[in-house]
Amino acid sequence: MKSKTLLITLSCLFVSILALSQVKEVTVTEIPGVVAAGAKWTLAWAGTNNADGIVGTTDGGVIFAQEQPSQVGKLDKDNYYSVLIKDTHGAGSLSTDSKGRVLAVLRTCTDPGNAGRGITAPCTEPTAIAVLAPEHKILADSFEGKTFGRPNDLVTAKNGNIYFNSGGTYRVSPDGKVSLISKDLRTNGIMLSPDEKTLYVTNGPVVVAFDVQPDGSVKNLHDFAKLEAGGNGDGMTVDATGRLYVTSGARGVQVFSREGKYLGVIPTPRAVASVAFSGPDKKTLYVTSAGAIIDGKEFQTPEGVRNNAKSIFKISMVAQGFKGRAK
Repeated sequence: MKSKTLLITLSCLFVSILALSQVKEVTVTEIPGVVAAGAKWTLAWAGTNNADGIVGTTDGGVIFAQEQPSQVGKLDKDNYYSVLIKDTHGAGSLSTDSKGRVLAVLRTCTDPGNAGRGITAPCTEPTAIAVLAPEHKILADSFEGKTFGRPNDLVTAKNGNIYFNSGGTYRVSPDGKVSLISKDLRTNGIMLSPDEKTLYVTNGPVVVAFDVQPDGSVKNLHDFAKLEAGGNGDGMTVDATGRLYVTSGARGVQVFSREGKYLGVIPTPRAVASVAFSGPDKKTLYVTSAGAIIDGKEFQTPEGVRNNAKSIFKISMVAQGFKGRAK
């Protein structure tokens, strides 16, 4: 009975997500210094597999995690898609470090939609923070003897510290030591300011911030900004001036000054989760969105099977992304 109830609950959830993900016409209004009035989103990619944790690349394209097929996808500046890394052990979000390595949160076999796909074997592989390329290397997979659960997102500082969310917020120091930053937040997205003196973490309808110390530890948890356009925060990125961009589902991308002042929202064609700057001179904003049109119609899955289809859209910006760090 419990499994049947779970299946019905998941089915309702999938229908709700699909309803929110339908393409809509949007009109972009000016946010001075950020985006011009009338700027248009264009479709860069659409596929039946997931797309999350998007990161800009030096060639003007992006890479993104595709958890269920356990791979990293890549789009070049001309929207050509290829598979960059295979057998990722369920990478769910990406980052790159100062050495050019690709890092990820590994969700292994913890996809909550596995039951709907007929996968019932217990998941025994622990989730982890890992390097995917140029070689696969686990950096951390537990804290105080316990696994991380299902991690959300990560960001890597120039000094080698890695910050990630998994229920709470954690730090992996350059020597591999894991420390808990906070466990009392509704975490999802995580980001560093351009000078890496501030760590941002989404906490439901607000963004909180920590002051980063020289050794990478943090202190002084405080509210940074409220999502004035509504919704809950998800992925984040920063531009060259320190403005913060926060995805908030169907509400779009909300923009804040480096002081936390709400500047406006960039509406998006679909509900959005992940965001990154890339493109020529890093003045193109990319977002990953729920749902996709495949062969001229909205892609759907059988009843009870989660729809992992995603679309990636891009838009020309007035603002320039921060060039000192890929993410």
